[in-house]
Amino acid sequence: MKTIIHAGAGTLAMVLIAGFLTATPISELLLNATAILAVKKAILAGLCLLIPMLAMSGGSGFSLASGRHSPAIERKRRRMKIIAANGLLILLPLAILLYLRAAAGLFDGIFYAMQTLEVLTGCGQLTLLALNFRDGRKMTRGKRLAAAKTLNAI
Repeated sequence: MKTIIHAGAGTLAMVLIAGFLTATPISELLLNATAILAVKKAILAGLCLLIPMLAMSGGSGFSLASGRHSPAIERKRRRMKIIAANGLLILLPLAILLYLRAAAGLFDGIFYAMQTLEVLTGCGQLTLLALNFRDGRKMTRGKRLAAAKTLNAI
């Protein structure tokens, strides 16, 4: 069950981040100030789901890895620390500030500098999560193959 929670939470986190990273440039390049504000508000609301998903993914991952040591597990642990720090110290404050500036109609150089930092950091987050996803799939490959053989034998 922990494996399902871990994989599901991590996958949903990746989907949410990809959605944020898609909606941001679309609203900036193709839509108006009202749409940009709506996207910034939706991102803030989405963080209410993203943060618990990242916490569940990290917590279940640490629980699954309890007592185990391997290079893949150590890489995943290091990445999760970076993901948590980036999220809490960079992305969460930026999401709040960008929403407040958009709500005030302040689409200036500061807004776009913060927007650029948010997109770049978000891409980094997505990359780190994808690397963790890849390593997790490699670590569970044997279990998946054994389950497939069992199903084929039935």
